[in-house]
Amino acid sequence: MVETGCFNKLKVIREVDFGVYLEGGAEGGILLPKPEVPEGTRLGDRLQVFVYLDSDDMPVATLRRPRAQVGQFASLKVVDVNKVGAFLDWGLPKDLFLPFNEQVKPLTIGDYVTVYLYLDNTNRIAASAKLEKHLEPGDDYTQGQLVELLVVRPTDIGYQVIIDNRAMGLLQHQDIHRPVRPGQRMPGFIKQVRDEDGKIDVMLEKPGYARIDPLAQQVLKYLESRDGFCPLGDKSDPEAIRDLFGVSKKAYKMALGQLMKAGRIRQDETGIHLT
Repeated sequence: MVETGCFNKLKVIREVDFGVYLEGGAEGGILLPKPEVPEGTRLGDRLQVFVYLDSDDMPVATLRRPRAQVGQFASLKVVDVNKVGAFLDWGLPKDLFLPFNEQVKPLTIGDYVTVYLYLDNTNRIAASAKLEKHLEPGDDYTQGQLVELLVVRPTDIGYQVIIDNRAMGLLQHQDIHRPVRPGQRMPGFIKQVRDEDGKIDVMLEKPGYARIDPLAQQVLKYLESRDGFCPLGDKSDPEAIRDLFGVSKKAYKMALGQLMKAGRIRQDETGIHLT
């Protein structure tokens, strides 16, 4: 069965002057236009295509990769606004429709908005900025689990993020050690699922000593390039540590502890030294 708004692997069933038809669709198959047909394609070949509806509401296939599929969230640019809603650039020739009743605030051309992609009651692909009604609880996540994050919006204490296209989480300022912006996708880790309210905190580095290895290597490389000495120890000013290594004092102390345990460095009142 062909899924509109998703990638499908479909068989070529007919060739015409203006492209090829793929299996599925109500009448005679789904058109893949000629400019997109891979060279050497033959009857019976199976192609990985994205299926959506064209301006006449007929299913059409493309090899292009949109910025999101049905059932996913994405941050998209507003390219037009009219009396029925807004239209978003999602990487395909036909812009994505965001109805007025699925918006949470007025939009203007050039804005970016985080939306969820769904099929309306006529099987057209549409967008909704009312994110909460499309989110699920995340109480099955475990601490340290690797996840995909979509940054949604800043808050007073960090950024709201969507986890794995399904649950809302919070990335706190104290766990951010590199630039972050709304619309950005990145890997992250579950920091905790709070027992009292089920809310999820995430972080960009794996919790515990496992996340320190790259930082420990960074400290060693710095020492090797500075005659084996660094003036920053585990009691140094947090801002000085962040300026030099781009990490929190807690992370830095854990890295030093790992290196001292391994016998790679020693520490005194002047700083740290290679052994």
